[in-house]
Amino acid sequence: MASPAPNIRNFSIVAHIDHGKSTLADRILEVTGSVDPRKHRPQLLDSMELERERGITIKAQAVRVEYTARDGETYRLHLIDTPGHVDFSYEVSRSLAACDGALLLVDASQGVEAQTVANTYLAVDAGLELIPALNKVDLPSAEPERIAGEITELIGDDADDVIRLSAKSGLGVEDTLEAIVQRIDPPEGDPDAPARALIFDSQYDQYRGVVAYVRVVDGALRKRDAIVAMQAGTEADIDDIGFFGPDMTPVAALEAGEVGYVITGVKDVSQLRVGDTLTTRSAPAAEPLPGYQEVKPMVFCGLFPVDSDQFSELRDALEKLALNDAALAYEPETSQALGFGFRCGFLGLLHMDIVRERLEREYNLELLATTPNVEYSVTLSNGEEEKVHSPTEMPDRARIAEIREPYIRATVLCPKEYVGQVMELCQERRGEHVDMSFLSPQRVQIRYDLPLAEIVLDFYDQLKSRTRGYASLDYELVGERPSDLVKLDILLAGEPVDALSMVVHREKAYPAGRSLTERLQKRIPRQQFEVPIQASIGSKIIARESVKPMRKDVISKCYGGDISRKRKLLEKQKAGKRRMKHVGRVEVPQEAFLAVLELDGGGG
Repeated sequence: MASPAPNIRNFSIVAHIDHGKSTLADRILEVTGSVDPRKHRPQLLDSMELERERGITIKAQAVRVEYTARDGETYRLHLIDTPGHVDFSYEVSRSLAACDGALLLVDASQGVEAQTVANTYLAVDAGLELIPALNKVDLPSAEPERIAGEITELIGDDADDVIRLSAKSGLGVEDTLEAIVQRIDPPEGDPDAPARALIFDSQYDQYRGVVAYVRVVDGALRKRDAIVAMQAGTEADIDDIGFFGPDMTPVAALEAGEVGYVITGVKDVSQLRVGDTLTTRSAPAAEPLPGYQEVKPMVFCGLFPVDSDQFSELRDALEKLALNDAALAYEPETSQALGFGFRCGFLGLLHMDIVRERLEREYNLELLATTPNVEYSVTLSNGEEEKVHSPTEMPDRARIAEIREPYIRATVLCPKEYVGQVMELCQERRGEHVDMSFLSPQRVQIRYDLPLAEIVLDFYDQLKSRTRGYASLDYELVGERPSDLVKLDILLAGEPVDALSMVVHREKAYPAGRSLTERLQKRIPRQQFEVPIQASIGSKIIARESVKPMRKDVISKCYGGDISRKRKLLEKQKAGKRRMKHVGRVEVPQEAFLAVLELDGGGG
């Protein structure tokens, strides 16, 4: 089929973290003159304050540039800048669906990393044309020939086809744009067919409602068109339509093959879901475009406001944030210790950290997060199945026939001298070795099957510290497997504290319980009576610490004299303490929860 737009190219930049995607996007904007030089700044497409501060891309961004090639033709390029971190790989897969090609960027000093491999497979599965490119070739430590060989091994291209460039200095950026124009096919589609546009991302504007990012596949969408979302059934009129250049630039229509935005004034993001197909009401399309799989949260934690009066503000903030973030799930939860809050689902620990920080910054909330955990599948003895998102939901041990936990296949790339440390870490985390292969004489790829619960806390930090920062990690879910898991409860003066419960493997229960009780003992202030802190599995106590009572020196006024008088006073004091123990309640200060719930190794 002839392309409806022979001079349009839709492409994405995919790479590992810190291999220079956003810097290359800056250079492309500069070379094509899309941005006024006075307004230019580094990481121009990373508009979120948090992205600029951390130096990472969190949300995919789309931008249109005009490029005059060496053959004199002017091409319209739609660039989609994607995140590199494993937590945001769903953003990458959605963006690739709106593209016809991808630029695979590799750091010329660090080489092929885990995320490079994962994103390459995502692009190949999406049927995209891959253009390999080596970035940072002007660094003193760059080894372009060796790294080009690694890329050739990965995608099977000729080493001479690998573009050499430096996004920072601008070297080779023109060659890159030429390769995009020559090697990526123009978009396919029928300009005369009924309109069909795929929503590949969305954001929420408090004044204008949902801003849907769309790739028009067939037909055209025009301002004032009455449209319908084919899966959700939402009907609306287009208030505004345009493209990102990189600022929002309104146009009269988006034609087949173009990428841009549509604003309808719809205030509820669930009515214009990512992956839905937009068509016109007057001439609707027969069938929708293939959408995306629903994003499933993998890590769960409780978010509670430190000031319980802020509960309604937290609810409103989560509603607004969920409009921008399709992968955030939440439901109300109550805790005896922490009050009212929400049990939230995230894609990973970085995602959780980003959401928490955005809630605190953008909505002025002070939050307490409980220890992260994963979703367990529990088969009860009567054959029923249950999904457990929080340790407090775990049924009684006597009713459980089997507990299954999610497993991931982790791919670790590291220099060969660190293989021992990586394998040792994976074995400590209950890993099962899958295979090992050499990507080059110096670099090894190791694959392990690991329980997701073992990597959500500090696995990544441990991996980086044991390999001096040289290892890179990528993972994918491989299903669920039965495990010998137990619920670990913490009792204060015999009363269980629900916010401190956790699900752990039986072998790790004792060190985890010991660690928690020791940390709590240091944090809980002394009361008028002794406070036992116990860790238990069911009715079995496995660790105990005590907070000693405060004691007044009742015998200080006795100078010499009969010992029985002193003993009488001490016995009277002891009886008072015993009576107080029955009526007194242990007040756990917020700092104690913060200290215990800090993200550490869970006592492992």
